[in-house]
Amino acid sequence: MTDLRNFLIKVRNDDATRVIVFESGSPDFFIAHVDMALIDDPHAFDEIARDVPAGLNVFQALGELVRELPQVTIVKLAGVARGGGAEFIAACDMAFGAIGRAGLGQVEALMGIVPSGGAMQYLSTRMSRGRILEIILGGGVFSAEEAAAYGWINRALPATELDDFVDTLARHIAALPAGVVQAAKRVLPPPDLGAGFVREQAEWSRLFAEPAAEALIRGGLARGAQTVDGERRLEEILRSISP
Repeated sequence: MTDLRNFLIKVRNDDATRVIVFESGSPDFFIAHVDMALIDDPHAFDEIARDVPAGLNVFQALGELVRELPQVTIVKLAGVARGGGAEFIAACDMAFGAIGRAGLGQVEALMGIVPSGGAMQYLSTRMSRGRILEIILGGGVFSAEEAAAYGWINRALPATELDDFVDTLARHIAALPAGVVQAAKRVLPPPDLGAGFVREQAEWSRLFAEPAAEALIRGGLARGAQTVDGERRLEEILRSISP
């Protein structure tokens, strides 16, 4: 997370960079979710937290760094993104998913908490309240086709076409005359979600302090949710230990 944050801070002042494409080196996952083992390391983000703007937590601040970049940000999604990974994607300008491989999910409710990295705030600019509640409270993983139909991502594409499509789009945008990208983003400024971030963090903190949430999170860890095989079974694990 520190490396990603440092990259975002550095690249935002690079006038030669007009498009940033995010993809994963893993064939199965984009970003699985935040490491749940952090429950036992309350000081894990102390260094980052010192530079976080007032009214934001470290995860929300990362999303806002992405959202406020002058460059266009594109996600090439060819694996699963859950929890914080899905929140990161929602903070980006565009996302394209591979059919049969991509998946998106907010699984926090299954752990007795709500997302705290901007999920509901970012999704509120893309889809209806009912669909957001389905995503958050249902806790399921949405396919590329479902995510595209809901407005979570731009398009679902055959896996064999994803690379070429994103590459062509990114090169087209990068080749536009100087100033066009920045002008378009200024005309469509990111909405002010500050009040929503405060509510999000308050509700997350309240739920995280409940014994039920700790039991659910520790139960997932005990069942191997942080292993590679365990990641593939995370949804089933969390459902099995839910009351």
